[in-house]
Amino acid sequence: MFGSTSRSANAYGKVGLETGVSTASPHKLIVMLFDGALTALALGHRAMQSGDIAVKGKSITQAMAIIDNGLRAALDKNAGGDIANNLDALYIYMSDRLLMANLNNKPELIEEVQHLLRELKSAWEAIGTGAPPVRQAPETVFAAAPLDPLAPRVQRVIKA
Repeated sequence: MFGSTSRSANAYGKVGLETGVSTASPHKLIVMLFDGALTALALGHRAMQSGDIAVKGKSITQAMAIIDNGLRAALDKNAGGDIANNLDALYIYMSDRLLMANLNNKPELIEEVQHLLRELKSAWEAIGTGAPPVRQAPETVFAAAPLDPLAPRVQRVIKA
């Protein structure tokens, strides 16, 4: 008589999301994009492991759209200089890795992008609060190197 509970919950969630977006600061909107991409990737990863091809494709495509049309589109390359250009290259790299993950059913590529997004989200959140980013492994410090998404990744680990 009143419709399904899930339809009502979806409508409520959509209103909550729209309200959150309309009242969020630009900084918070970027955090919301990171959250959306990470949520889509988690769903895509689970779908890949369970063999649900339709959900896998839809979820990975959604994450790629958030990265390309949200995070990349938000970059101001004129004001951001090298940082914005490096982030742009990293976002392109992430989208390419997700395309390969989707085409070849490689969950490790999704995990790689999830890790990169979490690191960027943590740094972005720290910018907003003024606090240093929270490291996933506090006992290990990774030496910073210039970002070249096409170069092989080599990391030096320095124990703190």
